[in-house]
Amino acid sequence: MKNNFNLNDFPLWTALVTPFTESGKVDYAVLEQLVAQQQAANNGILLLGSTGEGLALSLKEQQSIVEHVCQLAPTVPLMVAVGGMNLTQQIAWVEYCNQLPIHSFLLGSPLYAKPGVVGQTHWFESLLNASFHPCMLYNVPGRSAVDIPPAVIENLSEHPNLWALKEASGDIAKFEGFRKAAPELAIYSGDDALMPYFAQAGATGLVSVAANAWPEQTHEFVKRSLSGQHPNLFTDWSQAIHSLFSVANPIPVKVLMHLQGRLSSPYLRPPLTHLELTQTDCITNANNTILSWH
Repeated sequence: MKNNFNLNDFPLWTALVTPFTESGKVDYAVLEQLVAQQQAANNGILLLGSTGEGLALSLKEQQSIVEHVCQLAPTVPLMVAVGGMNLTQQIAWVEYCNQLPIHSFLLGSPLYAKPGVVGQTHWFESLLNASFHPCMLYNVPGRSAVDIPPAVIENLSEHPNLWALKEASGDIAKFEGFRKAAPELAIYSGDDALMPYFAQAGATGLVSVAANAWPEQTHEFVKRSLSGQHPNLFTDWSQAIHSLFSVANPIPVKVLMHLQGRLSSPYLRPPLTHLELTQTDCITNANNTILSWH
């Protein structure tokens, strides 16, 4: 499939939640509304990431979600997450998605196994070779249990399908290490609250959880961060972001979206549950703060 977008023209990518009904089925009507909201804000859309509970979905559900969103033909680019620890299955998933009108892949580190430089280089190179599209690698040691070493990025830096890196370790020093290993690589913050600091260090943009609840406001936040504007409201923004991570993501953002009326149900796939969030004052206050932000 031909890629009709310059992906770097989209500094904000929303890691889209997967909406469910009360009975736990994918809510396709609400999914369409969420896609429309992100399209209206001109945000790129990431499907089936950890915020989208991708690993808790069956393969058939994953396929149906990607196909359904593709049929909507949004005017913003679509990225699809690739995650797990079975390389053969992940290559098959990439090959399946290659046949659909998507525009990029997010390639996560292999889960649980904790491979080193050689193993990770082989993992990512195999997926990059299988892809028809530009790929963003994903460093998230808090979920994968292993960091991507800068040496892996350096090993892969000349691969034609390596476009970007999502850095979600929360460590500016690691960002600098990746920048040194591959100076031309687009690096996106994977932490909403750190976006102003990553922007100062040369980040291209943000892959965001908060943009689910605040599409337009997060878009403006990223725009201001990249332009070097740092008003006092960034402090309010940081505090609001922290409320979305008081328990495991995406629990708070889905509860907030339910309170906003964006989701018909706050249901999450086990082992996650909205019952983990015992009080909603913090996210309600955060919502009031961000919606009043100009």
